[in-house]
Amino acid sequence: MSSQHEVPAAQELDGDQLAALLGDHVIGREEHLNAPGFVVRPDEVQDALTILRDEAGFDHLSMVTAQDYEDRYESVYHLKKYADPTQEVSVVVPTPTDAPASQTAEPVYRSADWHEREAYDLVGIDYDGHPDLRRILLPETWQGHPLAQSYDQDRPQIVSFEEHKNPIQDDHYDADSDTMFLNIGPHHPATHGVLHLKTTLDGEQVADVDPDIGYLHRCEEQMAQNGTYRHQIMPYPDRWDYASAGLLNEWAYARVAEDLNDLDVPEYAQIIRTMGAELCRIASHMLALGTFCLDIYGDFTAIFMYAMRDREIVQNILEDLTGQRMMFNYFRLGGVVWDIPEPRQDFFDKIRDFLDDLPPTLEEYHDLITSNELFQIRTIGTGVLEPEVAKQYGVTGPVARASGIDYDLRRDDPYGYYDQLDWDVVTEDGCDNYARLLVRMREVEESAKIIDQCVDLLEDWPEDEREIQSNVPRTLKPDADTETYRAVEGAKGELGIYIRSDGTDKPGRFKIRSPCFCNLSALGEMSNGEYIPDLVATLGSLDVILGEVDR
Repeated sequence: MSSQHEVPAAQELDGDQLAALLGDHVIGREEHLNAPGFVVRPDEVQDALTILRDEAGFDHLSMVTAQDYEDRYESVYHLKKYADPTQEVSVVVPTPTDAPASQTAEPVYRSADWHEREAYDLVGIDYDGHPDLRRILLPETWQGHPLAQSYDQDRPQIVSFEEHKNPIQDDHYDADSDTMFLNIGPHHPATHGVLHLKTTLDGEQVADVDPDIGYLHRCEEQMAQNGTYRHQIMPYPDRWDYASAGLLNEWAYARVAEDLNDLDVPEYAQIIRTMGAELCRIASHMLALGTFCLDIYGDFTAIFMYAMRDREIVQNILEDLTGQRMMFNYFRLGGVVWDIPEPRQDFFDKIRDFLDDLPPTLEEYHDLITSNELFQIRTIGTGVLEPEVAKQYGVTGPVARASGIDYDLRRDDPYGYYDQLDWDVVTEDGCDNYARLLVRMREVEESAKIIDQCVDLLEDWPEDEREIQSNVPRTLKPDADTETYRAVEGAKGELGIYIRSDGTDKPGRFKIRSPCFCNLSALGEMSNGEYIPDLVATLGSLDVILGEVDR
């Protein structure tokens, strides 16, 4: 089957072999459910990570999780391989509570830049040698670190008063320089939400871009930590990527919680999940296509409205399935909340009508967009992201696949019913804004193939075997200090969650790995040396949702 395509991977090493490779850098061992864990000294982080990257092939830093215990602070580096994401390892770095500082991983993985800044901002761990260790979500004047146990939420905060500040200071002006500072956003539709791009121009070209993402911090991780596994967390994932990827987000939580609590999912429910997830992927890509074209040449009346028209059809189907148009809350641990709506055949016919109309619709999009000379001029050769640079920043999803990186968790780390179906992973070698649009358009075709096969299976499924949920205990209390990281292939890329249990019915730590967060961190690399219109196009090609970035 095409979904089981073999990908080349470095030789897999077990825990003992990795420990031998790391040698004296290891001062302790842990076993996470998803990977072996190695405890290393705070001053040897770079050496340990370099060995794992260069000698063991762990070239993908998925996420950094920071947490505060009674007796220590801790950073966990979640490592994978782009060639085989089922090969995983966790590097655990403890630091004392009176001096929470460890060596930065940024020289080894560029993706550690933003992850460590977030850990410093919210938990309070210092990363020695970090090139730009400042807050990333909260204002620089903020007092304390909100996820640290010592945080005093009643402490007054200091906010600088700049109403009378001179916006044109003498030391900001140089008659002999062409350099100019330009604010793009946060109140501009082309920034796709409250995103502030602090842009430095050298003449008309972009010299530097500093994304400021701290306008929409939504406390999603903290709210999940205050909710019970069984019932209270599932409504929240819909709100991360609130635009269209609700069921994909729900699946990320379902996968990690089911892994943590050793829960099975009936085969019938897995097919429903797979069908619903791919409908959400199509809806997400339709929104990405419409807004991207709006960014490129302002075509609101034709392309944007066509994309919204087709997205509405998908949302109508999802509303029939879940009862909601955006905040679905349809998945449950162990399955889904209810079966296909009655009459079943009418529901399936509605899906088939949409799938039958999709090929000529996509052909129409290609006539309007990909063959449009203006669109080609604006996108071909702009926003270039070479594959090795993309890997350094932890880029995933359509953005990575448009740079030729053959990485898709649906195939490479199978879950749901994907490994039983016939479909292909889409890649392009253009590495530019044009290639990213092509990948999303082609992925719509592959999602349609998956949905079509799911409908065939569901139509023929015996009525007395339509099991939508497994038997899940009313209260879930995984063993204390059980840790795991699991991810799914969201519409934007690898959407992962780390959970550490504390022996209660609520997570001790709940950390979200947002694909938009990682993809956006590469914007500077893609934009330097280009023009402002190219920067706007590149940002649009990333398809970011700020509700997922500022979790």
